[in-house]
Amino acid sequence: MRLLTLLLAATCLVPLPAHADAPPVTEAPQAAAPLTIERVFASPSLNGAVPRGVKLSPDGRWLTVLRARADDRERYDLWGFDRKSGKWSMLVDSTALGSGRELSEAEKMQRERQRIGDLKGVVSYDWTADSTATLVPLDGDLFLVRLGGKTERLTQTSEAELNPALSPKGAYVSFVRDQRLWAGKVGGEAAPVSPAETSDTVHWGEAEFVAQEEMARTTGYWWAPDDSRIAVQRFDDAPVGIVTRTAIGAESTKTFQQRYPVAGSPNSLVSLFVMKPDGSARVQVDLGPDPDIYLARVNWAPDGKTLYVQRQNRAQSRLDMLSVDPATGAARVLFTEQAAPGSWINLSDSYRFLKDGSLVWWSERDGFGHLYRYRGGEWQQQTKGDWVVTALAGVDEKAGRLYFTATRDGVLAPQVYALDLARPGTPKLLTEPGYAHAASMDKAGQTLLISRSSPSQPPQVYAADGNGKRIAWVEENKLDAAHPYTPYLARHRAPTFGTIKAADGTELHWKMITPVMEPGKRYPVFFQHYGGPHAQTVTRGWGGGLAQAIVARGFIYFEIDNRGSANRGVKFESALNRAMGSVEVEDQKAGALFLKGQPYVDGSRIATYGWSYGGYMTLKMLEADPGLYAAGIAGAPVTKWELYDTHYTERYLGDPGKEPQVYAASDALGDAAKIKDPLLLVHGMADDNVVFENSSMLIAKLQGEAVPFEMMLYPGYTHRVSGPKIGVHLWETIFAFLDKAMPAK
Repeated sequence: MRLLTLLLAATCLVPLPAHADAPPVTEAPQAAAPLTIERVFASPSLNGAVPRGVKLSPDGRWLTVLRARADDRERYDLWGFDRKSGKWSMLVDSTALGSGRELSEAEKMQRERQRIGDLKGVVSYDWTADSTATLVPLDGDLFLVRLGGKTERLTQTSEAELNPALSPKGAYVSFVRDQRLWAGKVGGEAAPVSPAETSDTVHWGEAEFVAQEEMARTTGYWWAPDDSRIAVQRFDDAPVGIVTRTAIGAESTKTFQQRYPVAGSPNSLVSLFVMKPDGSARVQVDLGPDPDIYLARVNWAPDGKTLYVQRQNRAQSRLDMLSVDPATGAARVLFTEQAAPGSWINLSDSYRFLKDGSLVWWSERDGFGHLYRYRGGEWQQQTKGDWVVTALAGVDEKAGRLYFTATRDGVLAPQVYALDLARPGTPKLLTEPGYAHAASMDKAGQTLLISRSSPSQPPQVYAADGNGKRIAWVEENKLDAAHPYTPYLARHRAPTFGTIKAADGTELHWKMITPVMEPGKRYPVFFQHYGGPHAQTVTRGWGGGLAQAIVARGFIYFEIDNRGSANRGVKFESALNRAMGSVEVEDQKAGALFLKGQPYVDGSRIATYGWSYGGYMTLKMLEADPGLYAAGIAGAPVTKWELYDTHYTERYLGDPGKEPQVYAASDALGDAAKIKDPLLLVHGMADDNVVFENSSMLIAKLQGEAVPFEMMLYPGYTHRVSGPKIGVHLWETIFAFLDKAMPAK
């Protein structure tokens, strides 16, 4: 599941030892504006100009980005940097080109899956193969925008064109409309290339719900590199149970009969076909005799002669790499990944099929996520150690070099490294310590696009050569006089870091931001958490304005990464296997006890807050230790895991039909009557991720047990309750609740 926190991690440059001393008492700065909640959610963003969708044109001349408008932080335009002239220009003005037409329900839901449901304007684009134009989806239609501004409208329909793409050679444009895949020559008429179906439960060219939501796979079709064929997914939702999703708005209520595969129930029936661009010569890929599998990933070999398919079993303990003949659909197992006992297979996009027929592959087979090379049936480990490769950035096949991000020099600040593909040894560090990094590359592996941030520097993006030398800033985002955060910089509070021990001796990292402290005074704590698997919140990256605004209210801001969080290896993450709501609650308690032992902390005024899995954690923490926390805020919490989807839930808890005791122990309803501390429950009433039924069941349970609580519900809002006004309302509600629940002494 990609249940996300609303608070970003705040970070620091210099680590502190375990049980670090109290932060120094300092004088209050006078020459800075106070940071308010209103300003946190206003435009322009306090993070500054943080570009999205950074790409290089195929010919390498243009560097393009999506930039938010200064007067509307949620609306993006397409900008380009001409490396020949050295000048930036706006290539697509979303307000001039767009119609403002409301998106279809299908596109809205797809954007929710991609976590961009709040964005407007240009949210994606593709370069043509000849670097003369970009394909731009906007307001439900497609446009071909040529350099110089000439625009050709490719579609104008009431239906949405989902998953638009240009073929690799640039001859075709393709998209999904009315649950069928369409394709046509660029500039010509597109036509359906998948067959007509008699059932409205059948979809072609789309990813099924769990693939979008949990597997980070948003598309359902894949072009061959020479434009000769398309691999197309077909899925049938007929076996999937129907849930009535209610979207309660301010003036009306809509209900959707949604096919939603709750844990333990049937999934979509998924199959895969290969066809020519006109839909002819269609063959079905042999995915094996078991229909109850997940189609995890699909890729073409660089020469287009082989199709590679990753097949994951329902239990997510096994992953098979299939080698498929695209002409016949015949498949064989190339190799298999097996999960460690008591663990699961984590899917990844950190792999590359190379022109020489070998494969660079990410695996956790030695207990940590590392890179391997598979060639001629043999494996060669490329990286090794008690650290993890967080992402494969790219491969320069000509030079024989791998580029990747990893925690080799510290789990809180990933760095970018290079490694000799033929003779792997010690990775070469390419980036500057003191920053947390992410990186990507062009297809040829010639140019690195590196993003970095630190506690004192909002995100920056730059292009670098293969040695890590900066070629040019994509966005320097310098904290100069014009930066939106500069007026508040003098009051910016840097975090401190430390570690404590879990009950089993495991080292846990924490982060703390304090207000300007007075000698002898004790401060309340805003204890933020997420707690779920496959996520890390304590890092040395930029923390954004919200945590600073919380501290400006007089709180100490604190968080800790419990066992089960990401980037610490298989054993650390697998602590949650069949045990959600146990060890992570125990580790958060260790954090609370650590806080209570600090002389500058008011141990009677520690409030715990979390959203999504973090909201679930709030409930479990209050249930497990009444009186330990002064108050709790549970945002959009999962309360009953049988309500959540198959791929996420079964990965950690198994099949509820076979292991009902695991689900009973993990839910937040059975012990709800144990909640004795003040509780604020928050939920969007149109949430399609953690559906509102999770909260309505909790509300009924608490009322039936005469447990007092407060709640704030947001009509029309989904899993994201945010915006220029709503965000302010939410956080002022939280602060008002805390003023009552744990008033100042």
